[in-house]
Amino acid sequence: MVKQRKWGVWFALAMVLVLALTACGNNNGGNNNGTASESASPSASAPASESASPEASGDSSIEALKGKKIALVMQFNTGTFSAQYIDGVKKQVEKFGGEVTVFASENDLSKMASNLDAAVNQKFDGILIDHGNNGALAAGVEKAKAAGIPVVAFDAALGIEGVTDLSQNDQKMAEQTLEQLAKDAGGKGNIVKVWVAGFAPMERRQESYAAFQAKYPDIKEITSFGDASNPQLDAQTKMEAILKQYPEKGSITAVWAAWDEFAKGAANAIKQAGRDEIKVYGIDMSDEDLAMIQDPTSPWIASAAVDPTTIGTVHVRYLYQALHGDTIEPTVQIDSVYVSRDALPTDKQVTTADLSQYVEGWGESDQGNTDYLKELEAAVGAK
Repeated sequence: MVKQRKWGVWFALAMVLVLALTACGNNNGGNNNGTASESASPSASAPASESASPEASGDSSIEALKGKKIALVMQFNTGTFSAQYIDGVKKQVEKFGGEVTVFASENDLSKMASNLDAAVNQKFDGILIDHGNNGALAAGVEKAKAAGIPVVAFDAALGIEGVTDLSQNDQKMAEQTLEQLAKDAGGKGNIVKVWVAGFAPMERRQESYAAFQAKYPDIKEITSFGDASNPQLDAQTKMEAILKQYPEKGSITAVWAAWDEFAKGAANAIKQAGRDEIKVYGIDMSDEDLAMIQDPTSPWIASAAVDPTTIGTVHVRYLYQALHGDTIEPTVQIDSVYVSRDALPTDKQVTTADLSQYVEGWGESDQGNTDYLKELEAAVGAK
């Protein structure tokens, strides 16, 4: 009997202890599904807290943008403007930890379409398009979209859903130069237009030129020409012929060039002919252009432009926004500034790198930048 009582006491104590432990376990997790001890486990809860951390999630997003292979598919890469634009693209991609391959098409749209197909087939992470048009590139762009490769175009006006079209404010650049021409000419005179059809930026600049003609009927266009294949040499050769056709001083008031390569050629012909009464107004800007505008013996006195290096930088930023999965507006414009000889120093040569000291609005732009892109650039630069 004594032994039976002892076993009874021990059994009762054991039951009390079990009930106490069960109560503690239920209170610990606030969970009634029997998994409270798992949710309270340090090893189980640590990954959950890490994944919920904004910093960790941001770092993961930034890491995913590193090491990207970017294709730059260009219609042409002629002249110093293109060279500085390419430099802007390459430097910004490198700052984001990626690398660029340039596909130059030598102003051949068929070749450009083939280069775009090659970029898709080689499975680049993202594609930048420089110039071209919808007719030549639409099929390739749709192929890229189907492959999940984001595309951002510059001066192509593709008008394709899901593809951002980046451009300079071409109408404004044309207006800036043409209005100054009209002011300098006193609202009358004879001018030469150097322009070529078939390029989106040229077509937009032509819209402003047509409005200019309507606004200033006493400013007459005596001739127009332009060839994009060898623009500077062609402009110089044709301008030489026009000067012989109009040999009298005062017979030509000014030349309006819708591209800096045209302006260089026309200015060279005018300078060599000694026709210092003719003024040249251009569009776009490079270091070479700036040197000519600063030269007091050059007829090229002004240009409206966006820093070509900045264009390359901004172009890359929007592509990386697309790589990040952001929804980007279908069209983006980069604003221009007017650069005239009068605004530049006479005692030293200025480059596009220090032009902002003399021309407000020129140079570095934060357009297209985001907080995560700034973090990406800082993270890559820190290594």
